[in-house]
Amino acid sequence: MKSFFNWSGGKDSAFCLYKAQQEGSNVQVLVTTVSQSTDRITMHGVRKELLQQQAAAIGLPLHMIELPSSTGMNVYEEAIRKKNEELKDQGFTHAISGDLFLEDLKKYRERLYTKDGIECLFPLWKMDTKELLHQFIADGFKAIIVCVNTAYLDKSFCGRLLDEAFINDLPGNVDVCGENGEYHSFVFDGPIFSRPIAFEKGELVYREYPAPKTDDCFTSPQSHTGFYFCDLIP
Repeated sequence: MKSFFNWSGGKDSAFCLYKAQQEGSNVQVLVTTVSQSTDRITMHGVRKELLQQQAAAIGLPLHMIELPSSTGMNVYEEAIRKKNEELKDQGFTHAISGDLFLEDLKKYRERLYTKDGIECLFPLWKMDTKELLHQFIADGFKAIIVCVNTAYLDKSFCGRLLDEAFINDLPGNVDVCGENGEYHSFVFDGPIFSRPIAFEKGELVYREYPAPKTDDCFTSPQSHTGFYFCDLIP
């Protein structure tokens, strides 16, 4: 079974890859979507150079899917289809993702990959999020918060280390793993890395985006969603 891993650079991805490798999954490639206009990981806003350093420290080849700045679902799905076709031609049969409990997202991924003959695996599925995050920290992973959704968290959370103090400060309506999009992180050290990823914290930047249109996969009641990003400088 030859697998590729849907890598975001954040804590769920890192812990999921760690778990998959422990369970004997033959992960041979990391796949990440990157914005063409900014050279950053989509949604997380992390610079491509840091993503490349992560892959090098993990010791796996990195495949980047470059997306235009105003990407609709059709453009995104066509880019995924092309990458799936390329990887399938190289003998890949499985895609591994770090989803936890969002049923609509899981079904969407399964539909997206299955139609290209790729089977989906979800090693973290239905794992308790609080247990996962405590285990993530206990296993020696280190991460920094690089993006917060202002509908859930104020900007003071952006740029903080993901530690027990961070967990304790989260409001009660926020999933501790940010599975509903409350925050995103960048993992810079841990048992899957041969060395820590060095960086400096840059400025906090506010961005506002149109909310996704309602379809059979994703729904948002808001017309716009605001985010704070903490720039990390290699």
